[in-house]
Amino acid sequence: MTHAPENLPIDAIALAPEDNVANVLHALEAGQVARVRRGDDVREITVTQPIPFGHKLALESIALGATAIKYGTAIGRMTRAVAQGEHVHIHNLTSARAAKVQG
Repeated sequence: MTHAPENLPIDAIALAPEDNVANVLHALEAGQVARVRRGDDVREITVTQPIPFGHKLALESIALGATAIKYGTAIGRMTRAVAQGEHVHIHNLTSARAAKVQG
């Protein structure tokens, strides 16, 4: 991640300092440099896969079995490792919410 100019539009948002994923605010294309706001900080991350609107962008590498954190809350566990800039969704994440409903 590199720092981004503050005056450009934001592509994704993370609310808590411990978040390792951010929600994308519009569809992102592979190769695009996304501007991500986390608190007062704006950073740039190169997107490695297309990410649909409302899905999640990995802010850092996340290991297999590690917890995905969004809005400061654990949202699930990774079913495979992902690299920074990858799409995070049900194809590589088991939802904590779904586990509670099933269990």
